[in-house]
Amino acid sequence: MNLNTLYTHQRTGNHTGTTAHRTDFQRDYDRLIFSSAFRRLQNKTQVFPLPGSVFVHNRLTHSLEVSSVGRSLGSLAGEWIAENNKKELSETSQLFYQFNLSEVIAAACLCHDVGNPAFGHSGEDAIASFFEKHESDLKPKFNEKQWADFVNFEGNANAIRVLTHAQNGKDQGGAKLTLTTLSAIAKYPCEAIAKKKGLLHRKKFGFFQNEKETFHHIATQTNMILEQDEPLIFKRNPFVWLVEAADDICYNIIDMEDAHRLGIISTSDCENLFYNVIKEVENHATLRVNENLKVLTNANERISYLRAKVINVLINRALSLYQENFQKILLGVHNQGLVDIIKTECPSLAEVEKFSIQKIYNHRSVVEIENAGYNVMGELLNHFIAPIIKEKSLRKGWEKKALQLLPEQFQYDNGSDYQKVLGVLDFVSGMTDNYATDLYRKIKGIEIGMTM
Repeated sequence: MNLNTLYTHQRTGNHTGTTAHRTDFQRDYDRLIFSSAFRRLQNKTQVFPLPGSVFVHNRLTHSLEVSSVGRSLGSLAGEWIAENNKKELSETSQLFYQFNLSEVIAAACLCHDVGNPAFGHSGEDAIASFFEKHESDLKPKFNEKQWADFVNFEGNANAIRVLTHAQNGKDQGGAKLTLTTLSAIAKYPCEAIAKKKGLLHRKKFGFFQNEKETFHHIATQTNMILEQDEPLIFKRNPFVWLVEAADDICYNIIDMEDAHRLGIISTSDCENLFYNVIKEVENHATLRVNENLKVLTNANERISYLRAKVINVLINRALSLYQENFQKILLGVHNQGLVDIIKTECPSLAEVEKFSIQKIYNHRSVVEIENAGYNVMGELLNHFIAPIIKEKSLRKGWEKKALQLLPEQFQYDNGSDYQKVLGVLDFVSGMTDNYATDLYRKIKGIEIGMTM
């Protein structure tokens, strides 16, 4: 990969340049902050159901924190790339890596979860499971690749659609982000039928068939390495590794802090796990940590302080690993996430993950929201998909009434069955936890009455 061609100022949709006192990549960040897709993340579950009086992270606060960590990683990596590649970088590229890479990573981190449905990762599973359960009725209506999109429904692929697809009555280009920012969220730059275990960039998939041409344009304009044409597979843009590391650092650590605030795990367990990570990753940092802990007596404050220190040492180590593996990353042959490498050399971080699975992700409240997600999402899809793929002239009265609840921008009656179903998925996957639950209760007759 040529470092001078990994980025572009080109956007989706209308590419006409405008005069602004912000860089194109700062404008990406600002557009996302003001977008409805981003705002909806405030009422989408991260891990724990939103419990009211005790504040825990939702998808929006998680994304903001990932963006903060990503900006730090992007700034440090950009300075290093500019300093160590002076001979091959143009003057424009020098400036990009020194001052703009951090903005790209921050913006990409901000939008990395906009394609995730309600109810955490169980929302994704619920959508995929719906199609598996109705395979005999639905599969004959789609080709192999289209069906693979549905039974492997993936928030990463949906993010590309949310950010680039023009809904009915809306402007072309979706959010009109730069192709650089869009390429930086493409963790799995392949289509669904190309998924393959053991290959990190093909662990999941990154775009639906409907957005295949759009993604091909994003990839070629940012100089991503083409692995094969059919099925379409690219190697990752080198910027993806920084976005992924920021996300991995945050969810590995911050879920622990939330669990502590909810009383699910003890202060001593949380403190010991965090302290051990700091000690193993950056031992010299424990001297200052010990001094500061002497004056912190509030349990939540101690955990918050240790959380901040853990994130700091993980940023430093992730950056070092990015530098050490940079040539392999550029060639597209690196196959292990930066934080995954840290786990192999830091048993305490691996223990945090193990502890989280045992004590947090299998906690009753988390399992309850996952079960709720399956039922709510499945019923909503059943309510809309059966009517939408039926010929308009054959729709019964109740089916017409059902589709009256589907906003016009999501109805593609002149499109294929595939496009019609994608419209329903756009509507359902974009719902917040509360909206999905409220609509479920109303269509099931659990709650009846006029609400605005």
